[in-house]
Amino acid sequence: MNNKLIDRVKKGFFEEFNSNPFLIFSPGRINIIGEHTDYNDGFVFPSAVDKGIVAAFEKSNSTSSKAIALDLDESFEFEVDSIAPQKEQLWANYILGVIDELKKKGNHIKNFNLVFSGDIPNGAGMSSSAALENSVVFGLNELFELGLSKEEMIFISQKAEHNYVGVQCGIMDQYASMFGLKDQALHLDCRSIEATPFKIDLGDYQLLLINTNVKHTLSESAYNNRREVCERISSLLKVTALRDVSELDLFAIKDKVSDEDFQKALFVIQENKRTIEASKAMTNGDLNRLGELIYASHHGLQHQYQVSCKELDFLVDVTRDKDYLLGARMMGGGFGGCTINLIKTSEINSFSQYIKEAYFHKFNIQCSIYDVTLSDGTHQL
Repeated sequence: MNNKLIDRVKKGFFEEFNSNPFLIFSPGRINIIGEHTDYNDGFVFPSAVDKGIVAAFEKSNSTSSKAIALDLDESFEFEVDSIAPQKEQLWANYILGVIDELKKKGNHIKNFNLVFSGDIPNGAGMSSSAALENSVVFGLNELFELGLSKEEMIFISQKAEHNYVGVQCGIMDQYASMFGLKDQALHLDCRSIEATPFKIDLGDYQLLLINTNVKHTLSESAYNNRREVCERISSLLKVTALRDVSELDLFAIKDKVSDEDFQKALFVIQENKRTIEASKAMTNGDLNRLGELIYASHHGLQHQYQVSCKELDFLVDVTRDKDYLLGARMMGGGFGGCTINLIKTSEINSFSQYIKEAYFHKFNIQCSIYDVTLSDGTHQL
């Protein structure tokens, strides 16, 4: 836990409102494998991490609410009974969307004050959006004694992102952020919303994130496009989701869809299988097999689902001849953000220096490197 972050939020709240609030921590997440399978009712393998958002809450004594984003040095004032999506301060939509979804379910919310800050790297694909949504719904649930379960809260967060932000995300990010367990990854069935915790013991290896520090602008529209493709092909096959489809089923309609869309659907089917195989590899302590699956995931994301970019591909490609690195792939929605790497702990320092120099030489951009600790999910501090 970042104590400096906690102190910063406490101080910011006191300076603005002259009172001591209660605090919520909501973590970001990593995903070992299982990308773009969540909105296809498939399997994913995420974990909450020790980087996240600290949010401070208190009921308002005035006729309005105020939210302050310390990292942006911006504030937004509103009344909970009169909200609408924002076109300027887009970050406010994550908060307003949660309020709107709570109200749709008949929850009575009054005005409140909120101050938040985070240490999730910007654009890293670690789901700062889900962390913010979860911190807001969790905080308002406490503040107004709404009595919501954690499962109810994650669906409110997801719908906020659908309806106010305009990203048709699956449930993985919100689930991992809310239900994360220290030192464990969650093998999550996104249809039943049931997860099997896996104690992560990587022996001489650990997970390392490398941030491209780029985010290409087509990411949100491309994400929604891919979801639409998956839903269209599911409809064509008369199933609920691609989770229900075998490769043989898909080949039966190959002449009815474009090759590009066929490959996207094929990726989802194969990625879902890889995620199940990864849980078996974890159970058997077979890190080499896990690494193979991680590399195969990136290949599919790059060539079939087409959500990678040259920066991500470079960071993965330069790992392939390193015997101390078992697997690497892009992580998150795509078009930028981080790669996740399964690397021998003793080699991290030398590899980090190498990759920083190689990446800068190639793109004239600095990459950033993070090791992460697997964390508990959203909770009150």
